[in-house]
Amino acid sequence: MAVCARLCGVGPARGCRRRGAAREQRRGAADSEPDTDTDPEEAGGGGGVTEDEEVAERIEGGRPAPPPVEAGPAGRAPLSLLELPPELLVQIFGSLPGTDLPNLARVCTTFRRILRTDTIWRRRCREEYGVCENLRKLEITGVSCRDVYAKLLHRYRHILGLWQPDIGPYGGLLNVVVDGLFIIGWMYLPPHDPHVDDPMRFKPLFRIHLMERKCATVECMYGHKGPHNGHIQIVKKDEFSTKCNQTDHHRMSGGRQEEFRTWLREEWGRTLEDIFHEHMQELILMKFIYTSQYDNCLTYRRIYLPPSSPDDLIRPGLFKGTYGSHGLEIVMLSFHGKKAKGTKITGDPNIPAGQQTVEIDLAHPLQLPDIENLHDFSELSRIVLEVQEQVRREEQEQEQRQEEEECSQQAASQPAANPLGGEGAEGEETAAGAEGTTQNKAPASQPFVLPMGVISRNEDYPRTCRICFYGTGLIAGHGFTSPERTPGVFVLFDDDRFGFIWLELKSFSLYSRIKVSFQNAEAPSREAFDEMLKNIQSLAT
Repeated sequence: MAVCARLCGVGPARGCRRRGAAREQRRGAADSEPDTDTDPEEAGGGGGVTEDEEVAERIEGGRPAPPPVEAGPAGRAPLSLLELPPELLVQIFGSLPGTDLPNLARVCTTFRRILRTDTIWRRRCREEYGVCENLRKLEITGVSCRDVYAKLLHRYRHILGLWQPDIGPYGGLLNVVVDGLFIIGWMYLPPHDPHVDDPMRFKPLFRIHLMERKCATVECMYGHKGPHNGHIQIVKKDEFSTKCNQTDHHRMSGGRQEEFRTWLREEWGRTLEDIFHEHMQELILMKFIYTSQYDNCLTYRRIYLPPSSPDDLIRPGLFKGTYGSHGLEIVMLSFHGKKAKGTKITGDPNIPAGQQTVEIDLAHPLQLPDIENLHDFSELSRIVLEVQEQVRREEQEQEQRQEEEECSQQAASQPAANPLGGEGAEGEETAAGAEGTTQNKAPASQPFVLPMGVISRNEDYPRTCRICFYGTGLIAGHGFTSPERTPGVFVLFDDDRFGFIWLELKSFSLYSRIKVSFQNAEAPSREAFDEMLKNIQSLAT
């Protein structure tokens, strides 16, 4: 009762409101003293729950609550929060976002004392970050739920989500998540070539946890000698870097040869003797030398999952695809009106990560020949080249209309009523026509087989498809020299698989959806996603 009365700010016994005005004034001045600290770490004061142990035990089911303290004349409703029972205040405060609690602690010392109750912070850890562990076990180590929230979860909240490491042309996919009482950075790797339908592999690169009340501990997980000392620096909102302080833990007793063999088994699932193609051996050795020099000292930039629309051909997202001797790579499929784009999240020395590997023209579906003629590569090539010429003529006509509109606007010396003019209306009509074509064509399936002479890393591709579109693929020499877009065929098999026939290379890439539920990866807006795509492409260039 005494603790309850102190938290309510009404004194230790009934009738405390009838005390002298002088004493009330002194108590009010003390209780209403503002606090200047706004960090969640300080929202509950410097101590744990020592002063509120009796209240916390009662709130958490230790024993039943006593009758409420009489706060005024009989029948009068409470006039302020200070007159409410402490267990009710704990429930109210616990329902607020954790970032609002520091401001609440500044109101008065009474609120600050109540915010020491761990029940509040246990709820915030669960609802905001999904921590479902038994946080009561932390009491053994002397770490409170408030410490977990303020020094671990809140402090490192900006690095949660999807990131692309800056590893030259190779890129990568890092997913930072709250895992129990840890924050772990998982590097996602494609399955071993050419098994594109297999699930993704992943390995930890770093972890952060709270060993003691003082501060969180960052550990590097790279190598095979267990966790060791590391460091994380948050450069800005959408960028952070990692550094290993004990790189000797990455070395193996057998030297670089043993490290290479181990890496090859993990990366490719085979030995160098199993790879007979000399060019492929050179690419693999080059990647090992390039990536191992970083020693897990990397800079990461945030990436978002593409936003979806009911009019999209299929659900956008991340896919893993075959890229010849380069193995499997990760591609992000996104839709932009009457275009669809495949952007590389991982890359290779020819087409680096961040570049747009394929572009699909949804306004130009392709009618494939019957199954007998589809075996003939020249027949497929003839159909695609005809559409390519049609697209080129349409682009020239569109440019000519734009020039004419600009000239007419300048002659009239008046601003256009519609900045898009006829082009915008026609573009909308074309996009609508493309969507209508897609909706009409997509439900029907047709037999599919690769033409003779087209090389595929995976012969186990689907033998029926929904629809095909004209598209272009980006090819280049080593070091991204002489890049050019060449014609090809986008083949939609189902909701989770598509393919692309590269006409000039006479090769076929098969893509399969990455079926992982990524958290904290949604773009705040369409504009933010488009800006992200532009940034990663400019970095790759």
